[in-house]
Amino acid sequence: MKTLFAILMAVHAFLFAHFHAQHPKPEFEVASVHSTPPSQEHGMSLSLKVDASQVRVIALPLRDIIATAYRLKPYQISGPEWIATTPFDISAKIPAGATIQQLPDMLQSLLVERFGLTFHREQKELPVYALVIGKGPLKLRPHSTDGEAAIVDRLTWALSGNPAGVSNVVGDGSSYSFAGGKFEGKKLTATALATELERYSPRPIVNMTQLTGAFDATFTATPEAYGQLLGRAAINSGMVMPPQMRIQLESNAEFNALPEAVEQLGLKLESRRMPIDMLVVDDVRKAPTDN
Repeated sequence: MKTLFAILMAVHAFLFAHFHAQHPKPEFEVASVHSTPPSQEHGMSLSLKVDASQVRVIALPLRDIIATAYRLKPYQISGPEWIATTPFDISAKIPAGATIQQLPDMLQSLLVERFGLTFHREQKELPVYALVIGKGPLKLRPHSTDGEAAIVDRLTWALSGNPAGVSNVVGDGSSYSFAGGKFEGKKLTATALATELERYSPRPIVNMTQLTGAFDATFTATPEAYGQLLGRAAINSGMVMPPQMRIQLESNAEFNALPEAVEQLGLKLESRRMPIDMLVVDDVRKAPTDN
C-alpha cells in the first residue's frame, strides 16, 4: 500500500510540474515599479487603470497590490506594518494574447520577481461585522441600466480623498461619493457595498445579505460621525496623517458611527467572530529590484 501511495504521489508531482511547465504563469511584457514620491497634499489619490495593453497603478500600498494579485481583500493580508503605508507606482505592458482577467496572475509574477515575495496561508478567527438585512424596510434602490452606455473591456478603479470627502470609481459603471456628510452609491452589489463600507470600519465587513443585483444607496451622517468616518477611511487606506490627528482619532476609537449609518439603508451590522483565510507574508523587499 505504501509503495502504491508513493507511486501515485510521484505521478501527481510529475503531472503538476509538467502542467506548469506547459502553462507558465503569465507575466508582464515589461514593467516599471517605483515607490510613490511623497506628496505634500493633505489627502490621498489611489488608482488602478487597465485596458487591453497597459496597466497603470498609482500610489497603491503594497498590501493592496498583494490583495489584488491573490484575489483577496486587504484585511486578509498579514505582514510587516509598512506594507499598509508604503505606496508604489507600476506601469506595465500586457503581452499580446493576454486578457484583463489574467491581471492578478501577472501581478503575482511581478511580486515574486521584483519584491521577492514569499508567504504562507492560514486561517485566523477575527472580529468582523456581518452585513445582514435589518428589521425595517430595505431602502436600497435597484439600479436601472436604462440609457446607460455599454461597458467596454477595461478596468478603472480610482479612489481619492481629503478632508472635503471621498470619491471612488469602483469599475463597471459602479461608483460612490461620500462628501458633505452624505454617502451616494451607484450600481453597487451587496458585496461591493460591504467592501466600500469597510473603508470606514474598524473591522472587516462580510456580506451575508444574500441580496442579488445592483443597487443605488444613500445615507447621511452627522458632522461628528462624518469626521470620524473620514478619519477611519484615511487610516484604513494607509494615509500618513499628522500625529496629533491620529492620536485624536485613536483616542475616540470606541465611537463607531457606521452601524447607525447603515441602518438608514434597511441593513444592519452584527458583531461576530469568523474564521478568515489569510495570506501571511513571510518575506518581501521594501525596495523592488531595478526596472
